[in-house]
Amino acid sequence: MNAERHLARLRRFLLYLAAFICAGTIIELWLTEHYTEAPQFIPFAMCALGLLMLGWVLARPGRRALLTLRGVMALVAGSSLLGVVLHLVNNFQFELEIRPNAAPTDVIMEALRGANPLLAPGVLLLAALLAWAATVDHPALNNP
Repeated sequence: MNAERHLARLRRFLLYLAAFICAGTIIELWLTEHYTEAPQFIPFAMCALGLLMLGWVLARPGRRALLTLRGVMALVAGSSLLGVVLHLVNNFQFELEIRPNAAPTDVIMEALRGANPLLAPGVLLLAALLAWAATVDHPALNNP
């Protein structure tokens, strides 16, 4: 197998892996009832948008599709980081509610270990990075 064919297979694998992460995240969000407040719909939307873009690139990996995928995945990565912050803030607020007289510095560790897992939103960052990696030096980007 020549190197170009091997690289094309690796790119497809990365794109399918990113799609699997997005689809799995939608299922996990639904199973954990992550839809009681408006901000909780953000990861659903990011995963759906990511899946649409990944499907487009897998079907027709042209320059426009690849550049759009990069932009969408930057948005997905940003929303992932926002999710980490929101989880931390919610944990912190909860700890201050149950311990109203505690100093903020006393509840920081409890907030880091809180009910809202800090790294769970990071899975979308992983999907975005995998999809981005699949576009690095892609031959279609050289064709305007």
